Amino acid sequence: MFDYNEVKSYLDKWQSILRLRDWDIKLEFITTKWRKTGDIKIDADDKKAILLINNFNPKQTNIEATVIHELLHVKLWGMDQMIERLLHAVYGDDESDPKFEFAYTQFMGLLEQTTEDLAKGYKELGATDKSDSFGRIQQEADAEWKITD
Repeated sequence: MFDYNEVKSYLDKWQSILRLRDWDIKLEFITTKWRKTGDIKIDADDKKAILLINNFNPKQTNIEATVIHELLHVKLWGMDQMIERLLHAVYGDDESDPKFEFAYTQFMGLLEQTTEDLAKGYKELGATDKSDSFGRIQQEADAEWKITD
């Protein structure tokens, strides 16, 4: 599993590189089964965030890349919230409306892909660990080839 001090050093390093020094960001490890490797909870009004790292069953192995990815969500938070408000203005508050659901799913998918692409670029430029994590897709591949008929 991950070492708290190592992850904290990545948080400090990338918080500075990404110009988030004016944010208070707390690191917390999740120590029970969880579907994600990382997540970040954001309070933009107070410029506070909690970086959550799965230290029980992480899906990714490059924790520095995960830290970068989650911090990029802080950088993109304003645009994220603006688009969500726009979707509600256009489609209303009925999140079960197929048009709203389609637009929201497309936006969130694009946001996640963009965040990951940016994280990969930053990782290549300055991460200590430049390795790729295949995580979820590796689990799928492992499950596929282990199936016997």
